[in-house]
Amino acid sequence: MTIRAEPALITAALTHPAKPPTPVVGPHRLVATTIDAVPPTRRWQPGGASASTELLLCRRDNLPAGHPDRARLRARAIEDNLSLAGRLARRYAGRGEPLDDLAQVAALALITAVDRYDSSRQVPFTAYAVPTILGALKRHFRDTAWAMRVPRSTQELNQKIATATGELSHRRGRHPTAAELADHLHVTIDSLRAALRASHAYNLESLNAPHTAGTGIDRIDLLGAIDPRYVDVDDHLTLRLLITALPDREQRILALRFFDHMTQTQIAAEIGLSQMHVSRLLKQTLTRLRATMIATDAPPHTTTPGVPR
Repeated sequence: MTIRAEPALITAALTHPAKPPTPVVGPHRLVATTIDAVPPTRRWQPGGASASTELLLCRRDNLPAGHPDRARLRARAIEDNLSLAGRLARRYAGRGEPLDDLAQVAALALITAVDRYDSSRQVPFTAYAVPTILGALKRHFRDTAWAMRVPRSTQELNQKIATATGELSHRRGRHPTAAELADHLHVTIDSLRAALRASHAYNLESLNAPHTAGTGIDRIDLLGAIDPRYVDVDDHLTLRLLITALPDREQRILALRFFDHMTQTQIAAEIGLSQMHVSRLLKQTLTRLRATMIATDAPPHTTTPGVPR
């Protein structure tokens, strides 16, 4: 869901000064009067946001914990670099995600960079903030932009495939084969094909979209069918009741034949009958079971596994 917010409102909502800051210019800009004490030569100017941010955060780190000016210095550093976060977010515009969402992700990553920046290391703020913001934007695409959850390794391989396809096509003057791509990326063909199939999970087409233009049939109308194994379940339940009603000798013959997989000769030796007698009993029992199944509205073309038609 897109979260809309004015840049200054983002910083105001995420800061906790000891007392409310003083409004200076306009209804959406809150700047603490103590921040105005920054020397004019070191105040933010176009092209000088990094130096100004480093000065602000250095002053913040030199203040004791709990000092009210720490929150105000933090808010000023965030406001001064929101334009940087916006520029980085626009790099990823047009890739299926609303720009407002990308700007929000970048702004939150900027806040994280401001909070974690260590002024004692004397590293330019942008050198720390830019990778932090870009990493957050990439994680956003990896974790939330895909319509279906795809493993990170597959997503990364999918991106490499696109780059490698362009390189090999330019080098060879034709579209590379799957084997050539796999060899170039040092992966198996199965992994390559799995990544290519997974690319279709980034944007899913609506089930209510027409299957073919002009037919008036939606995709959802072509999905789903009656599972044939439901019929097998009904047959199994019905047949179990019918077998239970058989005489004990016939139940035993069926069990030896279709569950123990004994031959008619082996069954005859086990029960003490002739092989011909066992054959007649099997035939009579199966005929009676089929007739009863048909009489109870069971589909005559289906059989229970292990019991022949």
